[in-house]
Amino acid sequence: MDKILFKSTPVPIWSPHRWRSLRVYVITLVILIIVSGCGLFPRDENELPENWPEERLYQAAKDALASGDCRASIDHYERLQTRYPFGPYAAQAQLELGYCHFKNEDPTSALAAIDRFLQLNPTHVHTDYAYYLRGLTNFNVGRGLTARIIGRDPSQRDPGAALNSFKDFSKLLQEFPGSRYVDDAELRMRYLRNILAQHEVNVATFYMRRGAFVAAANRARNVVENYQQTPAMPEALTLLAKSYKVLEMNKLSDDALRVLELNYPDHPGILEVNKTTVR
Repeated sequence: MDKILFKSTPVPIWSPHRWRSLRVYVITLVILIIVSGCGLFPRDENELPENWPEERLYQAAKDALASGDCRASIDHYERLQTRYPFGPYAAQAQLELGYCHFKNEDPTSALAAIDRFLQLNPTHVHTDYAYYLRGLTNFNVGRGLTARIIGRDPSQRDPGAALNSFKDFSKLLQEFPGSRYVDDAELRMRYLRNILAQHEVNVATFYMRRGAFVAAANRARNVVENYQQTPAMPEALTLLAKSYKVLEMNKLSDDALRVLELNYPDHPGILEVNKTTVR
């Protein structure tokens, strides 16, 4: 009987299937080594941030800030503050930490860092910058991306931050009149005065419509007394004259109207006051 021979095609040792499996294995091994931080090799403990000297931490923080990595910069500054609270870089790091939080749009943390710097270093060479930075931080409260997109009128916001910013810049001008930051602070203060004055007028108008004439007069008088030479001044005089007229305080109403006519002779508020009648 003849033998029946089964012929089969030999499988190559490096078949495509085996090659794909080997590639997957090698790639997986490489990834594991990278993720583990090359744990197969001993790591120098001096390379860990926890063991860096003060100068290296400070430089790393500045480098991170310069590259736009605020989070890494904040982390390095905070490590420096914790490990070297009395070192030669501590005060400057505290101030720059405030700037990092400011850039990171975290006003609460920025103000906390700045206030700590001012409390611990009242005579520091950069104290003027601390007051300027504090003013900037308060100036930008409520001016985030959402507010910029919506385009909300600044005078419609809570004036608390604007008032604080104005006080910070005023402190800078009083304590450091020769500071390099004075010119910019003065420009911002003029802008803030306009915003605060318009806010008072908005509130006075609201009270006027509600029939709260005493409250309206108080708000309008605040503008006349404290925010002269602002765009809101003629409207404030109009509200003041109208509210006094309704309250039958005719002399005060006539005084406000006279100032309005003298300084803003073409303002429509003059006609409004003359048309106002006592209810």
